[in-house]
Amino acid sequence: MKVGLSSDNHFDVNRLDAAELLKQQAEYLATHHYDYYFNAGDLFNEMPKSLDYMDKLQNELGTSTQAYFVSGNHDMVRGVTFDELESPLSPQYLHNRLLEIPNSDFVVIGENGWYDYSFAENASTPADADFLKWKHGFWIDGVIEQPMTDSERLELALQQTQHWLDVAQQKHKQVLYLTHFVPRDTFTVYQLKRPSYWNMANALLGSNRTGQLLEQSQVRYAYFGHLHFRNQPLTLGATTYLHQPVGYRRTRFRPEWESADFMTEWKNTLQTVNL
Repeated sequence: MKVGLSSDNHFDVNRLDAAELLKQQAEYLATHHYDYYFNAGDLFNEMPKSLDYMDKLQNELGTSTQAYFVSGNHDMVRGVTFDELESPLSPQYLHNRLLEIPNSDFVVIGENGWYDYSFAENASTPADADFLKWKHGFWIDGVIEQPMTDSERLELALQQTQHWLDVAQQKHKQVLYLTHFVPRDTFTVYQLKRPSYWNMANALLGSNRTGQLLEQSQVRYAYFGHLHFRNQPLTLGATTYLHQPVGYRRTRFRPEWESADFMTEWKNTLQTVNL
């Protein structure tokens, strides 16, 4: 089975014609014989638009390719509640689900993921209350409502992941894990100058506990997004991490695209795995 993986398309932030690009993505996936397409989130800054996009993409693909996604933090910003995020919003929404891949030894586990501030341990390690204050003052996640702390939300994500890993083990299946948030601080960047904006932001990117769980369970592949850096595949233990987000066309920090054309960026960062 030929699988394509992408993340952080940011159609609205990049001011793109999503309706036209949807057709181009569908044509590329179909003509290159992808059986599955998985997106690890940050399609739009509004969940209804992300759901609509994936629904229309599936309609455009027909039966040639099956398309699924998990939510990134940007998708959570508007138009969705926490309870809705934890519910089966659409057939294309893969959060807290296990998808069996026919005629293969694999299942795909989808989990939005979250964070617990642990990535900031190499910084000055403020108290949790300081991270929360900074989050609400400077970070887009500050507008995302939730009925629990960030650490509790990460714990929920780990419990959900463990459940589906147990199911996969019972089925004697290998796992491709799809998540938005970063599973290892190996992929983050720390600045020596302190206090640092980016070191505070690191706290809100993910958790090593996610990667530890995946590696302990010998997950074969883990694809994630969120960081707008691009990494070569990295294998830790039995787990190969894949991370090639599209990212922003323009940014005040550094250039993220290597061209001026979205489809070129999307094709060049599309990760292909044969299951």
